[in-house]
Amino acid sequence: MSDRHIIRAGQGGDRDVFEYAVLRVVPRIERGECINAGVLVYCRAKAYVGARTHLDEARLLALDADADVAGVRAALRAVEGVCGGGAAAGQAAQDDAGRRFRWLIAPRSTVVQPGPVHTGLTTDPGAETQRLLDLLVR
Repeated sequence: MSDRHIIRAGQGGDRDVFEYAVLRVVPRIERGECINAGVLVYCRAKAYVGARTHLDEARLLALDADADVAGVRAALRAVEGVCGGGAAAGQAAQDDAGRRFRWLIAPRSTVVQPGPVHTGLTTDPGAETQRLLDLLVR
């Protein structure tokens, strides 16, 4: 590994640490098969939490021909709503961005599940959200 890949304290420039998790759709929990359907991004320094989703209906139905596509879409929209705050966030509306992110990444046994949390550096967490969607989901 060369030194150009190592970032030491104070050398991050204007980039901020962010955390992200992939949203997975697991239509049949007992089989454990999944498709990626979105990303969650949190950047504490910018007080940003955001989600972008994209459901590939054909891939979902290939895993489970009886999958509730409308229900999955509703669950993904709900995640985006919680990230956006306001009335769409429901009871989480009063929580700060970090609490909303932590609530969304909590492990759960549902059809829409968060994956492990990873970290990175960014100057624009909103653009990072879109970049990760294109890289990991589409």
